[in-house]
Amino acid sequence: MILKPSPGYWSQGGHWALLSKTYGPVFTLYLGMKPAVVLHGYKAVKEALIDLGEQFSARGSFPLAERVNNGHGVLFTNGKTWKEMRRFSLLTLRNLGMGKSELESRVQEEAYYLVEELRKTNALPCDPTFVLGCAPCNVVCSVIFQNRFDYTDQILIGLLERFNENSKILSSSWIQIYNSFPALIDYLPGSHRKIFKNFTRTKNYILEKMKEHQESLDINNPRDFIDYFLIKIEQENHKQQLEFTCENLVATASDLVGAGTETTSTTLRFAILLLLKYPEVTAKVQEEIDCVIGRHRRPCMQDRSRMPYMNAVLHEIQRYIDLVPVNLPHAVTHDVKFRNYVIPKGTTILISLTSVLHDDKEFPNPEKFDPSHFLDDSGNFKNSDYFMAFSAGKRSCMGESLARMELFLFLTSILQNFTLKPLVDLKDLDTTPVASGFGHIPPPYQLCFIPL
Repeated sequence: MILKPSPGYWSQGGHWALLSKTYGPVFTLYLGMKPAVVLHGYKAVKEALIDLGEQFSARGSFPLAERVNNGHGVLFTNGKTWKEMRRFSLLTLRNLGMGKSELESRVQEEAYYLVEELRKTNALPCDPTFVLGCAPCNVVCSVIFQNRFDYTDQILIGLLERFNENSKILSSSWIQIYNSFPALIDYLPGSHRKIFKNFTRTKNYILEKMKEHQESLDINNPRDFIDYFLIKIEQENHKQQLEFTCENLVATASDLVGAGTETTSTTLRFAILLLLKYPEVTAKVQEEIDCVIGRHRRPCMQDRSRMPYMNAVLHEIQRYIDLVPVNLPHAVTHDVKFRNYVIPKGTTILISLTSVLHDDKEFPNPEKFDPSHFLDDSGNFKNSDYFMAFSAGKRSCMGESLARMELFLFLTSILQNFTLKPLVDLKDLDTTPVASGFGHIPPPYQLCFIPL
């Protein structure tokens, strides 16, 4: 492996292709004083995340998140805590309808509210950021603590403002510096303190919801994720090593609400922007909607199998925007021999999802937005093993099936009811992210939703 200094955590994804050409698909970068191993390209990523999934399943160093969660939750924990929280969360989300018609009806209902909210714009110019955040936030909140909010509710507005602000800060250079030198920067002012404050406010709200649930809990009739967790706390309280604690409940619920809101809402914002930029794609999708669903029936998930073009467009949006280019950091659970290298236990592993989603052999002209990347010569949908928008392996996105459902039902409902009208010439519509650190952030834009 070649050692190469690096100034920060996340923004190097664009440069890694050049390093990979020189040093191969496995090389070392220094993050501050600590080495991290970069995996570049589909074969290396698949070998690590899928073929050797258990060995590469630890969470790598992410000092800011470690400071926020303090060893609790599901996203940034390791060992027994992570395994227990992930297993419980997956099982509970399935019990609450993830992947089933029960949850589909909730998403359909939210799609209706989303369309009605867009009608209130009266075809006038609007920034869709807030409303496209409300819909996925309401769905995940209904699963976690059985709440859906009116789009004018101040609690919902506050949650979304904090999520949006954190997302922007996490993609800033300052946070990359913080993650490289946390011992120094903990004592300095800076935007990391705003993130701490935002997370604390969100957790305090979830703590309030937990206390409300404790007072009204019926162990024979759990209503939501918090109820299931409280019941599990009671069942496990006789054990010496407690994983199911109130701290883990609050942190896990916070992880799920934040991740379930921000990733889907950001994808929706990119999606609308791309559909504005490429009206010929939008026209073909609307033609397919007219043919398969019509104008008066609510879209349902059964429709997706009969809508190969829409399915291809959704996959291409996620491939093209490359939402989290470097994934969350992994680490190896013990010393691992990988490609003739020995990677010591605990070494941070950085996964270049960009190198997979933008592989030019699998996706010709990968920098071009082209739904035919996911269509065969007959116009049928064509899946790809290289589609790792939700990562892969043991640490893949727990909410993948919900996110796929939301993206299909929300976007199909919008295009069933509205024409998207840009405010500027198409050549002036820029889809380039305004930040590309932890995640890609779409540029701000406005449009008109013209009722059909």
